[in-house]
Amino acid sequence: MTDDLRYPTGKFTFDPDVTPDKRAKSIAAIREAPTLMRAALQGLSDAQLDTPYRDGGWTPRQIAHHVPESHMNAYIRFKLALTESNPTIKPYDENLWAKTADVAREPVATSVALLEPLHRRWVTLLETMQPEDFARTVFHPEHKRELSLDWMLQLYAWHGKHHAAHITGLRSRERW
Repeated sequence: MTDDLRYPTGKFTFDPDVTPDKRAKSIAAIREAPTLMRAALQGLSDAQLDTPYRDGGWTPRQIAHHVPESHMNAYIRFKLALTESNPTIKPYDENLWAKTADVAREPVATSVALLEPLHRRWVTLLETMQPEDFARTVFHPEHKRELSLDWMLQLYAWHGKHHAAHITGLRSRERW
């Protein structure tokens, strides 16, 4: 944990000492992310959904829509890495995506509902991968480096908890 509201669960760090048990824990975190997001958002009013979790930060509404958008991209990146040799992935500006008109208009329940089957598919894919598959890579042009699927697995295991904690931290601070 940290006092930095941007990183309520701490900044992401990759653990290069990958073991089957650590992979299983990361897969479990991906499996549990929709439940964490649903619980974090449960019962929030429109005004609460539109309250930034920190000055200059996203609102729970934006976070609720961001997580499935990000995770859809991640799922596709996994599929690309498994079917192509070190494919170059398409970056996107998540801050601009968080400001598109659909984010303000669509109920957060839609995105939570989208996250659930997406994660079921993703977990199925992850559980069917062989250990050597996790060494496959994608090339990220913004970072100008290759990222392994082990690295991405750990990142997205962290990512779901990270954003759920933005919302639960806001709820705690506001006593909602």
